[in-house]
Amino acid sequence: MVYSSTLPPNKLILGIDPGTQVMGYGLIEVTGSKVKVVQYGVIHLKSYSNHAIKLKKIFDRMIQLIDEYLPDELAIESPFFGVNVQSMLKLGRAQGVAIAAALSRDIPYVEYAPKKVKQSVTGNGNASKEQVASMLVQILKIQPDPKMFDATDALSVALCHHYQKGNNAKKGANSWKAFLTENPERQV
Repeated sequence: MVYSSTLPPNKLILGIDPGTQVMGYGLIEVTGSKVKVVQYGVIHLKSYSNHAIKLKKIFDRMIQLIDEYLPDELAIESPFFGVNVQSMLKLGRAQGVAIAAALSRDIPYVEYAPKKVKQSVTGNGNASKEQVASMLVQILKIQPDPKMFDATDALSVALCHHYQKGNNAKKGANSWKAFLTENPERQV
C-alpha cells in the first residue's frame, strides 16, 4: 500500500544582504503559503582590516550556514550603484563570495535589486530599513531589534524571492553545473 502526503513540500530560502562591514543573513521555510523564520543574524566584519580576510570569513560562514540548514535556494541583494566606486567594488566581491559559497554546494541563486526587495515587502521601493523591519515584524512575527537591520534586510530578500514564486529562479541563476551544460562553448 502506498501512502501519499497531503502536506505541501517545504522550501528553505537563504536570504543575504551583502556587506563588508556587516553582512546579514536570514533563512525562511516556506510550506505552501505559510512562511516561518528558521534563523537570522549578522556576520560582523568591522574588526578585520584586511579585505581578503573579510571575504574568507564571509565564505566560511556561508558554508557553515549552508551545511547546517541545507537551503534549497539563495536569494541575494544585488549591489546598488553608489558614488564611491571602491566601496561598490568591495561590496560586489562580498556578494560574489556569498554566491560562490552557494554554487560550491550546487544551490541556485537569484539576485534582487534593493528597490525590488523593498517594493515586494513594503509596497514602497524607497522604504527605509526601519520600514522594512517594521513590516517583517508584522509578516513574520519576529521581535523588532534596531541592531539587526542587516539581518531583517536579508529576511526581506528571502521573502521577496518567495513572493516571486520562483519566476526568476530559472533565468540565469542556476548552479555552475547548469551553466556549463547550457554553455558548452564556454568551457576550457
